[in-house]
Amino acid sequence: MGSTTAAPDIVLRQRHNEGVLEMTEPQVWTMIVVFGTLLAGVIATVSGLFVRVVRSEIGGVRAEISGLRGEMGSEIGGLRAEMRAEIGGLRAEMNARFEAVDARFDSVDTHLTHLDRDVTALSKRVFGADQP
Repeated sequence: MGSTTAAPDIVLRQRHNEGVLEMTEPQVWTMIVVFGTLLAGVIATVSGLFVRVVRSEIGGVRAEISGLRGEMGSEIGGLRAEMRAEIGGLRAEMNARFEAVDARFDSVDTHLTHLDRDVTALSKRVFGADQP
C-alpha cells in the first residue's frame, strides 16, 4: 500500500511558515501602494477636519471678542456718564460755596466800609475837622 504518486507542486512548495502568506514582488508593491494611498487619504481627511475645526474656533473667538468689545464700550459709556454727573454735581456745589464765600466777602467789605466811615467820623470829632 505504498503508493509513490508524486505530490502536487503546491504541496511541495508549502513549508512550515507558521501561517505567513507568500506574495510575489508585484503583490508586495501593490500592497505598499494601497497602504500608502490609504495613509495619504487619512492624513488629508484629518488635516481638512482639523482646519475646519480651527476655523470655527477662530470664528467663535472673534465673536467673543466682538461681544466683549461691545460690552466694554457700554461699560465705558456708563462710567463716562457717571463721571460727568459727579463732576457736574461737584461743579454746582463748588459754585454754590464760592457764591457763599463771595457773599461773605461782600458782607465783610460792607462792614469794613462802615467801620472806615465810623473811624473817620470819630477821628474828625476827636482831633478836629482839620485832620485828614
